[in-house]
Formats: sequence, structure tokens, C-alpha cells
Amino acid sequence: MDLGLKNKIAMVAGASRGLGFAVASILAREGVMVSIASRNTSAIQSAKARLKEESRSEILACTADLTSAQAIERWRDDTVREFGGIDLLFVNSGGPPAGTFEAVSDAQWRDAVELMLFGSIRLVRCAIPSMKARGGGSILFSTSVSVKEPIDNLVLSNVVRATLPALAKTLARELARDGIRVNNLMPGRIDTDRVRELDETNAKKRGVSVEEQKEAMLRQIPMERYGKPEEYARAAVFLLSPAASYITGATLQVDGGALKSVL
Repeated sequence: MDLGLKNKIAMVAGASRGLGFAVASILAREGVMVSIASRNTSAIQSAKARLKEESRSEILACTADLTSAQAIERWRDDTVREFGGIDLLFVNSGGPPAGTFEAVSDAQWRDAVELMLFGSIRLVRCAIPSMKARGGGSILFSTSVSVKEPIDNLVLSNVVRATLPALAKTLARELARDGIRVNNLMPGRIDTDRVRELDETNAKKRGVSVEEQKEAMLRQIPMERYGKPEEYARAAVFLLSPAASYITGATLQVDGGALKSVL
């Protein structure tokens, strides 16, 4: 199936590794001009080199801390200057530290809100004018299955990420007449550095080996394995693409069937 993505222009946040890199990789292979960013200059330049090896698409790499409105605006300006506009936006960030409610401080709450909520708001705010000028676009929020089923020892992520589907649904209704679709994608246990780090943290908390912790997680997944980053990324690229032209305000889970909720 032709996704209709060739020569589109995408901004992909948090793209130096993990899910962001996987999404950028598949977009590039689909012929998209991809602007990638992360706060780590050497990491994002390394990601650009890898993407250039995988595809013939044009890649722009920028250093941007999502807690800085000025950095996000510079990234947007560089993207528009380099490629001419913005058609697609993948809203993605790293996760906050693990911890229970009583273990996290006010400062950690503020940092989580600044990164995941305000960072997302600023990214969308920056991209909308170009999308409107180009006759439409597609925005996809990357959150977590925790927005439907809270995950133990992740209170910051559970609470702050849960705001994003509400934002996505609101934006979907507000921006539909401008031809801009907005959706939300929830990863479950995808085999990334972040998930491996969480397995290590939870193994220490429970006093078991990392292997035992992972086995406990696998028992909760009907498909009995962690997902691959490219499996998540293929779903993301579909939702971003014109092939999903009548899908907006939707939330899709990519979790191997782990969530037990009906809706």
C-alpha cells in the first residue's frame, strides 16, 4: 500500500534513539524529508548518520531541549528554512524518573510537566502555522499504555502522560477544519533502552534478577514477548500518513495485547 508520504516533511522529537529513531527511520525510508532533534548534539548527529546510511531521504539534525520554548522555535525555524514547511509532527520525549508518589519531589513533578506536557504544547504550537499554510498536516503524540492502566512505580509518567490524549482529542476537534489530524499512540513493553532501564530499576526494587523481572513482565503479555521498535514505528507512520486520512482523535495501543481494558 502506498502511504502517500513521498516528499512530505516531518519533525520527529526525541529521535536520537528508541521509538523516535525508529519512527524517523521508517519515515525516511518512505521518502519523507525528516528533521530530527534531541538535547544531545553528538547523539542526534550520530542518528542522522545512521539514517543517511539507511535511506536516500534528506535528513536535518538539530539540538533541541524540549523544556526550552526558544530551542523548539529554533528547531522549527531551521526545519522550515531547510525543507520549506512542516507536514508531519511526531511528539515524543524521554520519560521521567521511576518512583512512587511518596518518593518524588515537587521539583520532579515540575520537571515532568515541563518536559512532557509543556514540551508537547510548544511543539504543536510551533508546527500548526506551517501546517495550516500548507493545507493540512498530521500530528501524533507518543504516550504510554499507562494512560489507560497505570504502571507501578511510575507515578510521574502515569499522571503527566495521561494529559496528552485529552490534549490530542481537543486538538483533533479544533484543527479538523484546517485539514490537520491529531492522534495518540500508546506503546506497551517495546524493547528500548528506556524499558531495559525500567526492568533494571524494578528488579532492584523487588530484589530479583533482571531476567526474573523480564519474565514477570512477559507473563502479562499475551504475545509473550516485548515489541520491536520498528513494530511500533510502522503503526506511527501509518497514523501520520495520508493513508489514515479519516482517522483523527483516535488512540491506538501497540502492546501485544497486554491491556485488559475493552476500550
